[in-house]
Amino acid sequence: MDRCPWCGELELYVKYHDEEWGVPVHDDRRHFEFLVLESAQAGLSWLTILRKRDGYGRAYEGFDPEKVAGFDEARVEQMLLDPGIVRNRRKVLSSINNAARFLEVRREHGSFDRYLWGFVEHRPVVNRWERPEEIPPRTALSDAVSRDLVRRGFRFVGSTIVYSHLQATGLVNDHLATCFRFAQLAG
Repeated sequence: MDRCPWCGELELYVKYHDEEWGVPVHDDRRHFEFLVLESAQAGLSWLTILRKRDGYGRAYEGFDPEKVAGFDEARVEQMLLDPGIVRNRRKVLSSINNAARFLEVRREHGSFDRYLWGFVEHRPVVNRWERPEEIPPRTALSDAVSRDLVRRGFRFVGSTIVYSHLQATGLVNDHLATCFRFAQLAG
């Protein structure tokens, strides 16, 4: 069975690739989860974040943006002692800020999902890459989403991070055309 080569043979990566990556997400809590995780990844490997995913789920109250938006300084200090997450003050503070901004977007658009999918007219972008080196780290789409998120006050949402979010949550299908998941998700 052909897979995208980035997932290699590591079971955690293969499971993520086969079951999650690129599957269209239409759930606000899942979008918030990926927003937290992708932002935490900045400067690190995705594997590092995947290995800490359960820790993030606990520290971030099941990725409930309403709870996270209310985290205070005492909670931040507690999180910075938690080995289950990346203990970077700027990333933790930005995720709390982003939770509040996330709720603002939800109030304005009815859901974060509706807001985000509006950038692709509510239909996934299907790319047909043949080789991994063809896949860009960012696109005009991720540039536009990033600019709008920054305008709204989000942090750690540069175009590359946003593109990873779009790929992970299925707004963009960047499975290689030879990967078994490409056809499943492109249909």
